[in-house]
Amino acid sequence: MHIDGQCHCGAIAYEAGIDPAMVSICHCNACQTLTGSPFRVTVLVERDALRITRGTPKTYVRLGDSGRKRFQQFCGDCGTPLFVHGEDEHAKHGIRWGSITQRKQLKPVRQIWCEEAVDWLGALPDLPAKPRDV
Repeated sequence: MHIDGQCHCGAIAYEAGIDPAMVSICHCNACQTLTGSPFRVTVLVERDALRITRGTPKTYVRLGDSGRKRFQQFCGDCGTPLFVHGEDEHAKHGIRWGSITQRKQLKPVRQIWCEEAVDWLGALPDLPAKPRDV
């Protein structure tokens, strides 16, 4: 599937060829902190299938639980999380779901770090909901 996306302010844009079966949710504490939400959704892609078409992301390097470096890439202007990869530049990269234009077509197929998931996620359907905050 061909996708494209950009950061919130439009300074960085990209396109990629992805497999929709590579969409996953991570519940780890680091993803919760980095997103400010209860989990992060990522699409894994071969590095050669991802092409940045505008701008240059900033990079924050964090150490994973394994002790290996994880390169978190984001827009330096608006802060939108965009990509992640490990120390091997040629290994799979992750594209952050929220930056993808076609995100509504991409549903997660697996979850990881479930022991760190917040316990109220299953209660979301029971919360009062309205279509738009006005």
